[in-house]
Amino acid sequence: MGFARTCSVALVGVEGVVVEVQADLEPGVATFTLVGLPDKSLSEARDRVRAAVVNSAAEWPQKKLTVGLSPASVPKSGSGFDLGVASAVLGAAERIDPRSIAGLMMLGELGLDGRVRPVRGVLPAVLAAADAGYRQVVVAEEAVPEASLVPDVSVLGVRSLRQLIALLNDETAPEEEPSEDLGSDEGAPDRSPSALSLSGHGWVAPGMLRRSERRLDMAEVAGQGTARRALEVAAAGRHHIFFKGPPGAGKTMLAERLPGLLPPLTSQQSLEVTAVHSVAGVLPPGQPLITRSPYCAPHHSATMASLIGGGAGLPRPGAVSMAHHGVLFLDEAAECGGRVLEAMRQPLESGHVVVARASGMMRMPARFLLVLAANPCPCGRHGMKLGGCECRPASVRRYRARLSGPLLDRVDLRVQVEPLSRSELAELHGSSESTAVIAERVLAARERAASRYAETPWSANSDVPGHELRTRWPAEPGALGRAEEDMERGLLTARGMDRVLRVAWTVADLAGHDRPTEEDVEWALELRTGIRRGLRASTAAVPASRGRS
Repeated sequence: MGFARTCSVALVGVEGVVVEVQADLEPGVATFTLVGLPDKSLSEARDRVRAAVVNSAAEWPQKKLTVGLSPASVPKSGSGFDLGVASAVLGAAERIDPRSIAGLMMLGELGLDGRVRPVRGVLPAVLAAADAGYRQVVVAEEAVPEASLVPDVSVLGVRSLRQLIALLNDETAPEEEPSEDLGSDEGAPDRSPSALSLSGHGWVAPGMLRRSERRLDMAEVAGQGTARRALEVAAAGRHHIFFKGPPGAGKTMLAERLPGLLPPLTSQQSLEVTAVHSVAGVLPPGQPLITRSPYCAPHHSATMASLIGGGAGLPRPGAVSMAHHGVLFLDEAAECGGRVLEAMRQPLESGHVVVARASGMMRMPARFLLVLAANPCPCGRHGMKLGGCECRPASVRRYRARLSGPLLDRVDLRVQVEPLSRSELAELHGSSESTAVIAERVLAARERAASRYAETPWSANSDVPGHELRTRWPAEPGALGRAEEDMERGLLTARGMDRVLRVAWTVADLAGHDRPTEEDVEWALELRTGIRRGLRASTAAVPASRGRS
C-alpha cells in the first residue's frame, strides 16, 4: 500500500483554484481510476501518464491505483494535470520520495514519450499557487519565463519526466535534446504556449499578433481635425467613442492608431492582461509579459461566445476580455448581431463579464475602451454632398436602429467623420501631429487625473461615478448651464449628463485647467450629442500652439 500527494491548479475563467492530486495504491487487480470531476481530456490522462512513465524507464505499479483530484466539486479540464498525476503515482509507488513532491505545484502536459509540454494559463495558475502558500513550481521548460513573473516563487523548468525523476532523487539529470519531430527548423511546429491557441477566433493566430507590432502613426492620417481631437480625448480619459461616416473617410485608420496613444500598462495591469492572454493561449512568442495595451478587432460576424466569452464546457475569454486594458474595435458595428451588441452593455458599465453555463459560472475582466464604427446607411452615401444614396428612408432608419439607444447611451463620444477633400488629401507630409506628440499630452492628462484621484479607487475620469464628480470635483460655477438645458429638452439622460461631466474633466486635463470651464463643457457636449456648439467649443481641448490639424 502506498500514498502520495502533490499540487496542481484548475483554471476557472482567468482565476486559478489549487487542486490537491492524491494517488493511492492498494493490493488488487491492476486498474487506474481517476476521480474528482475530470472532463474528457483529463480522463485521457490515464493513458498519457501510463505511457509517459513506462517510456521514462520507470516501472508502472501493477496494483489497484486510484488518483483523486480535490476539491471534487470544482470542474477540471485540460492536460495540465498530467505532470502532477504522474508524480503522485511515482510517489505512491516509492519510485520517488513522497515528501519531495508534497510541497510542489506541478503544471504540464505529458507526451507519450515522457516529454513535458507547456499548457495554457501558467501565469494565473502560479499566482493561485503563490496565494495558497506554495513557493516551488515545476513547469515545462518553455513556460519558465511566464511562471517567473510571479515574485517569491522558485520555478523549475523540465523537458521530460525522466529529468524530473532524476532531480527529485538527487541524481544527475539526463540531458534531453529536442525531439526529432519538434526540431528547431523554421518549418517545425512551435511548442510555445502561443502555438496552443484555437482556430476560428480572429485574435488567436500568432502571425496576426506579430503583424500588430507594426507601429502606426497619427501623422499618416490626413485631415479629420475633429476626429483626431476626439480620439485624443478618448485616450486621455478612457472614453468609449463612436465614429460614423461614409466608407473610406478614415474611421478604421483612426481606430487602429488609438492603442499607440494609450500610456504604457502599469505592472498590475500587465499581469492582468498577460493572465487573460495566457488562458487563451495567445501570448506572443518570446514575450511572457504584455506591456502594451492590447488591440482586438473581431469581424462583424463574430458570435456571442467569441465576443463575450464562452464555448463548449467551461467558458473561455472572449474579445471583450482579450481587450482588457486595451482597445476593442467593432468595425461595421451596424452589421453585428443585435443580441451580440446588447450583451456588451453590462461589461461597458461594470468592467467585467459574468458568463453562466450549466458547468459553472465565470467572471472575467473586461475593462476595455470601445471604438464603434458604422456607415450612415447600407450603401454608405447618405448625407454626402454629391448624394448618390439609393437607400429608402425606412431602410436607413432600420439600419441606424441596429445600434440601440441604451448601447449608444454608454458611449461618451460620437463623432461624424466627413469625407476628405482633395486639398486635405494632398496636404504636405509632416503637417499632422505624430502619435508620439499626442501620446505625451495624453500621458500628462492621465497623470493629472491620477493625482486628483490618488486617495480613491479610481484612476481615469471615465471610472468616477457622476455623484462623486458633482459633489467632490464640480465644474466651475455656471459651466454646466448648457448641459442642464439639453437635459431638460431631452437631449441628455441622467447617465448622459454624468458622462458629459467626465468628458469635460478630460478636456480640462488636456487643456491644463484646474476645473472644467464653460468651454470645456460645451466641447464635451458637442462630442456627446454631435451638435456643433461653435468654434470656441471645438478648439477648447487644443493648445494654442497646435492650431488646426
